[in-house]
Amino acid sequence: MDGFKNLFADEDFVVEHLFASPENAALIDAFSVGNDAAGLELFLKEAAAREEEEKQTRTYLIKDKFSGELACYFSMRTGLVTIQTEGDAFDSLSAVELSNFAMNQAYKQNHPNVKKGGAYFFKRFILPLVQFVSEYIGVSTLYIYALPEERLIAHYAKMGFSRLPPEQERFVQNHVKPQYDEGCIFMYQTL
Repeated sequence: MDGFKNLFADEDFVVEHLFASPENAALIDAFSVGNDAAGLELFLKEAAAREEEEKQTRTYLIKDKFSGELACYFSMRTGLVTIQTEGDAFDSLSAVELSNFAMNQAYKQNHPNVKKGGAYFFKRFILPLVQFVSEYIGVSTLYIYALPEERLIAHYAKMGFSRLPPEQERFVQNHVKPQYDEGCIFMYQTL
């Protein structure tokens, strides 16, 4: 389990649990997504603490080690991916859902030299965490419900996520997707 701690820091950033530091409350209050993803900002500010208490989700803050600024946050939960196989038959895969993932607009503006921060944070912190967990509980898939924007879908595809064939995607949309992800696109990657 010593490798677990190494997943939460590098030379520039540190990952902290939502409640790890007293200053996190002020950082969360100042967090801004700055685009059409207001739901991601509202989750962090209004629902993350409740979902932590209900043990529905774990939320982590990625902070700049030098400035202390909140750069990004992500939330994860266990899940199950149900895929239609043939006719009415289906198969289920053990999974982790990356349920929330957003960059702080203020951090991006204050640090224009930090390019592709979301992709970096995903590859450096999120994916290794999921792979670490998969060694202990048998997770085969990581999935997200992406906002239905072509630019964002393409961005997640570059990060290794794929879409299902249209028929299977409709099955997931009709049978599995949570109501709060209405209109979002299911994407996944195999670990």
